[in-house]
Amino acid sequence: MALPSSGQITLNQVNVELGLSGTAQIRMNDSAVRTLFGKSSGQITMSDGYGKASFTGMTASGGTITTNGDYKVHTFTGSGTFAVSTVGDIGTVQYLVIAGGAGGGCGGGGAGGYRTATGMSVSATSYSVTVGGGGSGGTVGTAKGGSGGNSVFNGISSTGGGGAGGRSNNQGPVDAGVSGGSGGGGGIPGAGTSAGGSGNVGGSGQGNSGGYGQRSPFIGGGGGGASGAGQYGGGGGDGGAGSSSSITGSSVGRGGGGAGGGISGNGTATDGGADGSGFNPPSSNGTANTGGGGGGAFITSTNGGSGVVIIRYQYQ
Repeated sequence: MALPSSGQITLNQVNVELGLSGTAQIRMNDSAVRTLFGKSSGQITMSDGYGKASFTGMTASGGTITTNGDYKVHTFTGSGTFAVSTVGDIGTVQYLVIAGGAGGGCGGGGAGGYRTATGMSVSATSYSVTVGGGGSGGTVGTAKGGSGGNSVFNGISSTGGGGAGGRSNNQGPVDAGVSGGSGGGGGIPGAGTSAGGSGNVGGSGQGNSGGYGQRSPFIGGGGGGASGAGQYGGGGGDGGAGSSSSITGSSVGRGGGGAGGGISGNGTATDGGADGSGFNPPSSNGTANTGGGGGGAFITSTNGGSGVVIIRYQYQ
């Protein structure tokens, strides 16, 4: 129920809207009336209350808190606790849970698993939040990249990105990308091609597979991203595209796969993933708190970006 949108508003109606007895004593300067009418200071009139309705928003603590209109946003760049003290009239939150991206090898590292949804019910209690770290890049061309760490909030678990495949003179396990939230790109095998890792380990909807690497033209495959698979080595080894979210109020791309690298060229990446390189190390790691995959190279690759957990709810 809301106050009338035109005509007369009585103090009796204001009391009822505030959940009080209709005959309770009330003053226009009372804080409850000012909150209902949306006038924190200055002159207040009955017309300020047109169409206004009493609302109890959620209150909570934890992470870095920002405000976007009628919403609070809690951003966790490291593990912590989301503590709800008042559930409020709605009692649900929107979430974005991204795991850590994987390190590159010759292929690009897979992006961390990407999960997001609205309408998650919460209670007045404390919730543990885990933010996965980025996997380490291979320090020599023959080494696989390390897989990223998982991120978890209230039963929602996103799987770390799968490490990229390395380089071998003989086809074998070191060449293949590792499966994860998104799969790592295949490395450079002794002959033919090397498989990229599969995505969606631990549940569907997190990411995509890595591309395969090739002996000729000596390029590793791109790591899978939140919304696209990594490109195969002969096609350039680009990292798979991530996804954009406006949960913080601005659209930000996260969850991009790292790009593969090698003698014959190197791929590019977006949405937090790192570009690939040749004999020199890639110019950057996967971007922190995006779950982006690390870049691949023929010799030394780079690390994946750490994950993030973001929670949003209406507070007024």
